[in-house]
Amino acid sequence: MRDFLWIWQHPNWPHFTWQAERLAPLLRACTQLQGRLQGIASAVDRDAETRNSLDTLLQNIVTSSAIEGEQLNVSSVRSSLARRLGLVENARTTARSEALAELLFDATAGFNRPLTQQRLFTWHHWLFPNDPAALSRPINIGTLRGDEPMQVVSGRLDRPTVHFEAPPREGLTERLQAFLDWFNSSQTDATLDPLIRAGIAHFWFVTLHPFDDGNGRLTRALTDLALAQGEHQAIRFYAMSASILDDRNGYYHVLESSQRSSPDITLWLEWFLSTLLKSLEQALKRIDRVLGKARYWQSHRSDSLSPEQIKVLNRLLDGGERGFENGISAAQYQAVAQVSKATATRHLSDLLEKGCIVRLPGGGRSTRYQVNVLEGLNQ
Repeated sequence: MRDFLWIWQHPNWPHFTWQAERLAPLLRACTQLQGRLQGIASAVDRDAETRNSLDTLLQNIVTSSAIEGEQLNVSSVRSSLARRLGLVENARTTARSEALAELLFDATAGFNRPLTQQRLFTWHHWLFPNDPAALSRPINIGTLRGDEPMQVVSGRLDRPTVHFEAPPREGLTERLQAFLDWFNSSQTDATLDPLIRAGIAHFWFVTLHPFDDGNGRLTRALTDLALAQGEHQAIRFYAMSASILDDRNGYYHVLESSQRSSPDITLWLEWFLSTLLKSLEQALKRIDRVLGKARYWQSHRSDSLSPEQIKVLNRLLDGGERGFENGISAAQYQAVAQVSKATATRHLSDLLEKGCIVRLPGGGRSTRYQVNVLEGLNQ
């Protein structure tokens, strides 16, 4: 019978093991998609690459905070990121958005710099307001957590369920330094797959839970750093935090299960790689849309289109929730373009004549239109 409850109490901690044969198919799939993504992205022009990077970084920040239940001002964060990428956005930035943008840029653009305790303390400062009184509860900012037990608990006060307990404060400095030493030295370990390394880093750091608050967000920033190091580039084409948010319950479940297990973290790494694979697949679809949009406008470069027509076509080409994936009606065109009913009808007829859009099945008031993607592909 084992005499430990948590993985960090295991005598072999933190010497992790995993079943390589179980992970091999996922590793191959992720590596192949990484290569495809980088190859396809190289065909995107510089401006489109920058804007795609902006969207990815924004998605990472917003979804990482959403995992913790925090809703950010998206426009403000976008403007803070855009300024660092040399783009102009009109929304006003805040101290909060500036700090979060600074954190992610430091974690990705600074992928070649060693990770130190002081660098982590700086990240932690960026996560929280300068005024401790503005926080819902007092926490240590920019330093390791206090002496009280670090637990994740649910249920009744008299019968609580402890889902997770981090190592005690005593010895935490040494434990964290051991992690940092491994993180920095393992970057050049040719025997360790970079994606496995990123998964280990995520699990190890979140297990240590070295701060009073913000450990999840710092763990995901650290994972972005590890992935950037593995790819040897700061440009981000995919947002893993978004895929974690999509399966937030699965994320917490596999972490809790693995915390009560042995240092064989195969189950965790399977989940990690599967989630990474989803992120890469979503990124490929987004890049495909970017390239498709470029081809479309190349084929219609000589058409004389109004600003309103261009605005609506871009919305259709972008897809997603705001892209009218089932086509757009005359009334919706009128609302998006902010034109009169007669002008909307005239614009749509002009776009049909120029081959920019096609009429979808149906008629009368239910008539809908979609961009003529095949027209762009055939040019």
